[in-house]
Amino acid sequence: MSDVQAVSQLVDKHKKLKQEISKVIIGQEAVIDQILLSVFSGGHSLLVGVPGLAKTLMVNTISKALGLDFKRIQFTPDLMPSDILGSEILDDTRNFKFIKGPIFSNIVLADEINRTPPKTQAALLEAMQEKSVTVAGKNYQLSKPYFVLATQNPIEQEGTYPLPEAQLDRFMFSINLDYPTFEEEVAVVKSTTGDKQETVNALFTAEEIQEFQALVRRVPVVDNVIEYAVELVSKTRPNGNKATDLVKKYIDWGAGPRASQNLILAAKTHALLNGKHSPDIENVQAVAIGILRHRVLKNYKAEAEGVTIESLIESLF
Repeated sequence: MSDVQAVSQLVDKHKKLKQEISKVIIGQEAVIDQILLSVFSGGHSLLVGVPGLAKTLMVNTISKALGLDFKRIQFTPDLMPSDILGSEILDDTRNFKFIKGPIFSNIVLADEINRTPPKTQAALLEAMQEKSVTVAGKNYQLSKPYFVLATQNPIEQEGTYPLPEAQLDRFMFSINLDYPTFEEEVAVVKSTTGDKQETVNALFTAEEIQEFQALVRRVPVVDNVIEYAVELVSKTRPNGNKATDLVKKYIDWGAGPRASQNLILAAKTHALLNGKHSPDIENVQAVAIGILRHRVLKNYKAEAEGVTIESLIESLF
């Protein structure tokens, strides 16, 4: 099959995928779009939202529709790295045997990741970056495709360990979950308080998703789009020569080169899912807020004046 045929197949299957997910998840279309962008780009996502917004149900439904394994890890202050990665035990023959932890799955939901100490958070780092883990000196490859979706509660900050910038940078997207609209909440209550259970059908295989991820990598990008993405990221750095007055006034720290790479990868995927064979500047702008919001740090002046990170990023367009 040619790449052009593969693009039209992806567009078709993506529409069916969203219809399948909407059988269970009502509303939250922008969130689902960004999660799927992340999956087909081969990246990870950080979901920021208050409890009770069906984050676990959403990820479970998406993994079923994608035909992928799903595991959930509840992060707590006493969680140890071995609880995530797995550990070696002595079997009946007095030999060490490795018991795989919940990280060995296609989609891992790291629930309330900021509730666990940095040592345990760091256990995810190698897995997210290298797609492998090292236990007792032995390296174990993770299943492919591999995707971490972490959640954070933005309100309750007592007893939490904020993610360090290096770990935040590993996430391709930071996705904000808002409360549903009145109409959506009515529909949610109707659909979840009866005895009818919707069945979600798997539309993809793990191999197909990897093929589409490889297709994204092959998408050509013209130089001016790459230069636009790099310039956009450069503008977020208050000490750089491309910084705007607003950035110098309100931003403490800008995004690094990984943001430029992710902008182009996500723009490629965004273009493909919309039936285009190459991304343009509009595709870069469409994915920019989700990719930059967790990589740009506001200063106290922005906090005091109620300036949002989203409005600062939009000002750079």
